Amino acid sequence: QVQVVESGGGLVQPGGSLRLSCVVSGSGFSASTMGWYRQAPGQQRELVAVITRSGSTNYADSVKGRFTISRDSAKNSVYLQMNSLKFEDTAVYYCNARIVTTNGWEYDYWGEGTQVTVSS
Repeated sequence: QVQVVESGGGLVQPGGSLRLSCVVSGSGFSASTMGWYRQAPGQQRELVAVITRSGSTNYADSVKGRFTISRDSAKNSVYLQMNSLKFEDTAVYYCNARIVTTNGWEYDYWGEGTQVTVSS
C-alpha cells in the first residue's frame, strides 16, 4: 500500500522560510513526477512546483525565484524550500506523486496536506 506523508508546515512571519518534506512509502513501485500543490480557503487547488524523475522542474509564476523543489529518488522523497514567504502563500500544501508499478500501471497519490500560515 502506498502512503504519501507531508511534514514541515507551520506558522511563519512574512519574509521567513519553511521547508516542506514528503515521503512516499510502500513497495513495488517507483515514483516518476512528484510535486507540490496548495489550496487556500475558498480557492481551487493549484500547482506550486513539480519535478520529474530526471530533475526537470516547473513552477507557478507566483513562486518563481522564491521556492525551490528538489527530490531524493532513492528515498522516494520530494522537498519544497520556501523563502521570502508572503501572506498569500498561506494555504494547505499537498504532495502529489505519480506512482509507476512494476507492471507499468500509473497512479496519482496525494498526501493529506500540511498547513502553511504566513502571518505577522
